[in-house]
Amino acid sequence: MTQPRRILSDAERLDWLRLIRTENVGPITFHRLLDQYGGAREALDMLPELARRGGRVKPLRVASKAEAERELAANRRLGARLLCACEPDYPEPLAAVDDAPPVVSVLGHAHLLQKRAVAIVGARNASLNGKKFAESLARDLGAAGLLVVSGLARGIDTAAHRGSLASGTAAVVAGGIDVVYPPENEDLYRDIVAQGVVVAESPIGTQPQARHFPRRNRLISGLSLGILVVEAALRSGSLITARMALEQGREVMAVPGSPLDPRCHGTNNLIRQGAALVESADDVLRALESLRPPSLAERRRDLFETRKPAEPDESDLARARAVVLENLGPSPVTIDELVRGCQLSAPVVLTVVLELELAGRVQRHPGHQVSLA
Repeated sequence: MTQPRRILSDAERLDWLRLIRTENVGPITFHRLLDQYGGAREALDMLPELARRGGRVKPLRVASKAEAERELAANRRLGARLLCACEPDYPEPLAAVDDAPPVVSVLGHAHLLQKRAVAIVGARNASLNGKKFAESLARDLGAAGLLVVSGLARGIDTAAHRGSLASGTAAVVAGGIDVVYPPENEDLYRDIVAQGVVVAESPIGTQPQARHFPRRNRLISGLSLGILVVEAALRSGSLITARMALEQGREVMAVPGSPLDPRCHGTNNLIRQGAALVESADDVLRALESLRPPSLAERRRDLFETRKPAEPDESDLARARAVVLENLGPSPVTIDELVRGCQLSAPVVLTVVLELELAGRVQRHPGHQVSLA
């Protein structure tokens, strides 16, 4: 059973923001801390001790109350708002993702995020025909009542947003909510703020870097019932988004293209591997018609369980730390494999991994994988 979704108090919102902005705390770790300690305030109090147990020598940089207040104030000045993952306005399909961002900034018409959504992504160096098709398809899907989600990138993303502006479109950006990338899309960004919605996980003012884009992609697929790829090379960020969509249990669709065009090799390969072939908006609507938005009840872990899990005994943890470190290496392994390899209980392994991550000695990867940092 999950607790009813609720609006956080101002003090709780500050604590959530402080916790997710703290060094070495990512979404999985954030939710694990809430599971273990019952709230963000209690987790913040435990952070220094957990990092010390994991072997950290220098103090962990915990985001201060003043820093969180400045970020909240900056969002208010821009006209944006922060949504926390337990709140009613936070999109439930995204909340159902295991590594859902605990806090997102939203600018524009946030109510659009409650609509059934489909993502359209593809090549940045898209062909003229590819862009025309994506724009037309987005227009038809918007007219059919779907929210079209994309990443505000050049090429297919830009065409998808333009086609669905009138019906409402969602742009998920890799940097801060106030940072337009690429710069030539500034007018489009302003149009989306006026008619659609912009979503960001990174703090306001963050300049997008290469490592931010895969994180952004999981939000694009997480907000959507399915993802449609229009033109993508074999080594393409759009294929990363498609893989994330599969991991999240979303429908994957692709538009076929000429075998002579390298920009179509990725989409043709998706179809070969079982993605739904799309030639019109009707194909998308048929693929999605029987799907319902994922809910929190389907989440692998219950993040808002009222009963806290029991914390493992310190003597068990002391013996386990060396065993876990011995079984970890630079190549990622799943938590399940680590539990089996260490021959320890899952709560003990999860707690040790949490300590080591806060100490900066372990790194998390997609697919519930971890490695030595």
